[in-house]
Amino acid sequence: MTSPSPRSGPLRSRLFHQVDVFSSEAYRGNPLAVVLDAEGITGERMQQFANWTNLSETTFLLPPQDARADYRVRIFTGSEEFPFAGHPTLGSAHAWLESGGVPKSDGFVVQECAAGLVKVKHDAGRLAFAAPPLTRFGPVEPGIRRQLAAGLRMPEACIVDASWLVNGPEWVGVLLESADQVLAIQPDVAALGALKVGVIGRHGSGADVDFEVRTFIPGDAMMEDPVTGSFNAGAAQWLIGSHRAPREYVAAQGTVLGRAGRIHVTATEDDIWVGGHSATCIRGSVLL
Repeated sequence: MTSPSPRSGPLRSRLFHQVDVFSSEAYRGNPLAVVLDAEGITGERMQQFANWTNLSETTFLLPPQDARADYRVRIFTGSEEFPFAGHPTLGSAHAWLESGGVPKSDGFVVQECAAGLVKVKHDAGRLAFAAPPLTRFGPVEPGIRRQLAAGLRMPEACIVDASWLVNGPEWVGVLLESADQVLAIQPDVAALGALKVGVIGRHGSGADVDFEVRTFIPGDAMMEDPVTGSFNAGAAQWLIGSHRAPREYVAAQGTVLGRAGRIHVTATEDDIWVGGHSATCIRGSVLL
């Protein structure tokens, strides 16, 4: 009898939550699959399961390797592993706390991921994570700027600014003059190519949010993400740092997809916090 492969070995029942993140209305944020007891699952099987869930991300919670952390998380899209991502951070912390996790530190959950340690705290009834440092930041090259204009189907002059915002995912941030311009985008998938693009524009006075955000992720077909914590974390550092955004604001995302994502950003002396509501919509077990 041959030994089972890492993918086809014995399965066992593990705790599983599916969490809706970044919306106070259930089923109108960004869903996340969370396997709460992932010790012993191979990376190959994690990737296979993440592909099967067909969600933007699936996370697997493990015992920490760093003594300062409360748990360790591995984050997978349908095709690759990410060192960090925002809505998986909040959704994983929500599921861990809901399943009985007790933080080592007063006031904070400390999550260990491939990008390092990330603090998560309660903030006005929401969870919020401290934006990790940008590992690549600065204006995009002229050729990339032209590619962005072509991919977003707009004159280059409509782009107020564009910057690399890499904090795990390799985002390119695009600032437009208005939220209406953001909402009107019909991207050219072929022109954007392999770029991960986040677009942000300000709402006018009287709106219940300050900015509108959309993010586009390459693949077999270009996908628009419902709500994206990592991009919003990078955008907050960029826009607050350049005094284009106040130190506290709310961004909407997912509007054109029928979602009601709300990202709450607050800058303190030490950190920029990116937060939102989370709700568990499915609770049970999964064979892995």
